[in-house]
Amino acid sequence: MSTRAQLQWQWIGGTPPAWRAAVEADQWTSVARTMHGDGARLLALWGGERRSDAARIEVLAAYLDQEGLRVTELDVPRDVATIPSIAEVYPAALRMERALHDLLGVRAANGDARPWLRHASWPAGYLPLRRDQPEPPRAPGITDNYAFVMVSGDGVHEIPVGPVHASIIEPGHFRFSVAGEKVLRLEQRLGYAHKGVERLFQHRPLDQGHRLAARICGDSTVAYSWAYCRALEGMSGCEVTARCAWLRALALELERIANHLGDLGALGNDAGFAFGLAQFSRVKEDLLRTLYDAFGQRYLMDYVVPGGVARDLAPASISALTTRLVATEHEVRAMRAIYDDHPGVHDRFHDAGTVLPQLAARLGLTGLAGRASDQAFDLRVDHPWAPWSTFPAKLATRSSGDVLARVAVRFDEVLESIRICRAWLRLLPEGAVQRDLGTPLAGALAFGLVEGWRGPVFIALEAGAEGRTHRCHVHDPSWQNWPALEHAIMDNIVPDFPLINKSFNLAYSGHDL
Repeated sequence: MSTRAQLQWQWIGGTPPAWRAAVEADQWTSVARTMHGDGARLLALWGGERRSDAARIEVLAAYLDQEGLRVTELDVPRDVATIPSIAEVYPAALRMERALHDLLGVRAANGDARPWLRHASWPAGYLPLRRDQPEPPRAPGITDNYAFVMVSGDGVHEIPVGPVHASIIEPGHFRFSVAGEKVLRLEQRLGYAHKGVERLFQHRPLDQGHRLAARICGDSTVAYSWAYCRALEGMSGCEVTARCAWLRALALELERIANHLGDLGALGNDAGFAFGLAQFSRVKEDLLRTLYDAFGQRYLMDYVVPGGVARDLAPASISALTTRLVATEHEVRAMRAIYDDHPGVHDRFHDAGTVLPQLAARLGLTGLAGRASDQAFDLRVDHPWAPWSTFPAKLATRSSGDVLARVAVRFDEVLESIRICRAWLRLLPEGAVQRDLGTPLAGALAFGLVEGWRGPVFIALEAGAEGRTHRCHVHDPSWQNWPALEHAIMDNIVPDFPLINKSFNLAYSGHDL
């Protein structure tokens, strides 16, 4: 009998269905191996102090398989030096384990003791998520000496880029080891945008947390706020109306369309085709103006609320959105033909930044970047809920794993999202758009999982006393995908990095928290 089958799984419910199980330290890694062998994907790894006993820390790992969500919990004394690592099984866990040490002081035995989030912005002994350290100290005003991996050899030199970049790009450091212009190795350092979001959630009223969730990552605001509300509604026993579910899904797909339009223009620009940037910027702007007229916001930051949505769609807005989507589809098809027929653009996209399917599977590449490397996974298809459960989305995949494939997936997803949005606008059910939220019990744990435009956005929410938040862990798919970028740039030339980086378009803010 497998280790997984031996566990006592407790049913939590939700969509996809979720279970939780306690594991011992000697089971932690073996369960991960079993999960991996069964085809489960690692969604997140995080920790926090137990609500009933601050002297003990809970480390949790969330896996997703064909059945649903499986969460394993390892209970350790707060002063325990190390826990087993699962990074050899799931390489994406390495940075999550390093962050666990920075925030809670629990180190995984993964062989990498370097800090990931701290950056000497708080003293080495300070642990931000410990309850016995209530006030964050002032930054010590020093620069830490981060131990980048050195590459040596004839003609090898380093090019440091960032963390401060041009324009309004968020901060991230990229250390290139190159020979000539060929990249031998890239090492990233992130965490510069760390905002203490998980600490901000602590003790916040549960029914107000969606506003903070919506502001974690501005280009995925619908995905984050919906994931939070799904978790809160799950622990409160609140089932939203059909009309509300369809309106939330519509908002999510419109968010996907807008981001893909922006990326397609930026990718054209990075390939030296400024015409693409100009045209897609215009098309995106027209869509955002229509969203403002229909929803009251260009980016739908406060649209998804606990128990429903902030406002209904008027018949005139439905008509205007339908008209805009028809026009957007026409423009996108025309621009796709131009991109496909332009030899210079095709030459820059083809074979640039390749992540082959075997490597993508090993690294756990997810979302649109994963689907471009033949990782045929999408929550809307594999674990659908209304309206996708009755009006399915078609999965967009490619297998070449290069910039060209990631561009093709974006085009496919834009057109598919337009198709289903137009259908939903015709078939939108009648009904209310708000329901009363029940009162969750203290200690209740629930999860929210939504396929954002980058990939799965995951939130684990635990209720405290008197309707307040004990803990809220937020996970962006960029945690899985940033390490793949280090592999994608190898053997490419340095000037292609902006293009390859943009083809992934990963989050700093969603990652750093």
